[in-house]
Amino acid sequence: EDVPSQTFDNKDYFCGKETFPVYESIFTEEGETIRKIAIEIEKPPQIEIHVWTIKKGILHHFYVEKLSKREFEGLPYFKLITRTTLSQWKIFSEGEAQISQMCESRVCRTELEDLVKVLYLEKSEKGHC
Repeated sequence: EDVPSQTFDNKDYFCGKETFPVYESIFTEEGETIRKIAIEIEKPPQIEIHVWTIKKGILHHFYVEKLSKREFEGLPYFKLITRTTLSQWKIFSEGEAQISQMCESRVCRTELEDLVKVLYLEKSEKGHC
């Protein structure tokens, strides 16, 4: 039998799972750093942005905002950093909730950096999915 060729509609797949673009924006003003991590989701079509405000290494404020793709396209400073799966994004979101509580009173630079690394997919060799 002929095996139908797969078309992915210009989407990237990782081990058969659909991946979504992840963007980052970091800017510093008046001694505080505002770091934003955003994911572009297909259904519903929107951008989910996780915003961290960091002062002297301590996470002072954390919140999530949702925008339409059109609103997001008008924002400056965002750059594509990777693509990730929804399961990795869920791990990121859960870890973020834990870190936001843990880091209210102490410096958490390495924890925040490690959390972002969760989003990067390790290229698997064929047959290891």
